[in-house]
Amino acid sequence: MWKKAISILFVLVLSGCAANSDTSFAHTATIEISGDNQYKAVRLTPQIYNASNRDLSDLLIKDSQGENIPYFINSGSQKAYSNRETYQMALINSYIKDDSFYFDYKLAAAQSSDIISTSIEFATVNTNFAKEVDVYGSYDNIHWDYVQNDKLYSIDNKAKLAIEFARPQKFTHYRLKLANNLEQISFDAVHLIYNVETSEETYFVENLEPFFTIESGDKRTTIIIDGLKNLRLCDITIHTGSMFKRNAYTQQGVSTELYNLSLNGTSYANTTIPLNWIISQDEKYSITIADGDDKPIDISGVSVRYFADDIVFEGKAGDDYKLEFGSDANKAAPVYDIERYKNDILKGTIDKATIGIIQYAAEEIMPGRDYKLVFNIVIIVITLLLGTVILLKLKKK
Repeated sequence: MWKKAISILFVLVLSGCAANSDTSFAHTATIEISGDNQYKAVRLTPQIYNASNRDLSDLLIKDSQGENIPYFINSGSQKAYSNRETYQMALINSYIKDDSFYFDYKLAAAQSSDIISTSIEFATVNTNFAKEVDVYGSYDNIHWDYVQNDKLYSIDNKAKLAIEFARPQKFTHYRLKLANNLEQISFDAVHLIYNVETSEETYFVENLEPFFTIESGDKRTTIIIDGLKNLRLCDITIHTGSMFKRNAYTQQGVSTELYNLSLNGTSYANTTIPLNWIISQDEKYSITIADGDDKPIDISGVSVRYFADDIVFEGKAGDDYKLEFGSDANKAAPVYDIERYKNDILKGTIDKATIGIIQYAAEEIMPGRDYKLVFNIVIIVITLLLGTVILLKLKKK
């Protein structure tokens, strides 16, 4: 009997050790890939955000052999735009005044509208010179405004033959003032340039029609929305046919005036609450509408927009991949080399993958359980039992 009791306790000890060394169980989701390109991108779903760490540090991608696959997180796309316009200029005057040399230029062709320039470029066959230049601008070749000072040079195969304006200019005439011109340089061509490069970053915004419940009372209506935990929220829209104008408040304190009016044949509506990247930290997200003495509005639906992410990784057609998540709340995000050259990857073509079946861990360790204490208690009990057995055997002898 004693042997049986001790065996049971040893099993408990081993269970405690296992629990103490592995206190979590990961959820998994299959990744369905297609296409022949080297890299794949899978868009994360709300269910994955809900069960993962807020910073997605616990995500792992594994192949069919259980090996970790490097990945990086992509939250949007960036596009660059360049617009360059060139306007030829003609020399209209050159002269010497007070030991300074002047070159006056105007637009070679009349323009139907005002032009904007960001620089002025020069072409010359002269070499081995360096000139400090004052630039002036005019609309009528009579009144001149100082623009800026700069340098032009061509020395030892190094040249600077353009002047970038500190801010865009609209002048139609330009004057160059050189302190001296001993080298007798001249310009074969002069052009005004308008050159603007802009970039546009587009985030991945997804729509969600969540489950929600409504609680009314105490002169207010509370909308309780499920499934938004860890989502970076863009906005929430309330769908209703009621006519109203009331204030709404989120659980983080965001206040918005909502209204849906139809007056004198004209409709006015704003039933969207902007949330600007607020992250929902709770399982349920609530919005309160102040009803006052009016009846609660009839809410037929709620839609949510949130900012999503793609997980980009190298994948091969025919292989099986799965995503593990929700394994460790304290896990540090993995660091992969692929992060260092992700911009080059994003320039190429990437196949779209999708999240398939999600399987949640059947058993999860309850948070806050002190396994060390349980383990110590079991050890003490075993020690007492072993001591008792030894004493009993000594008495028999």
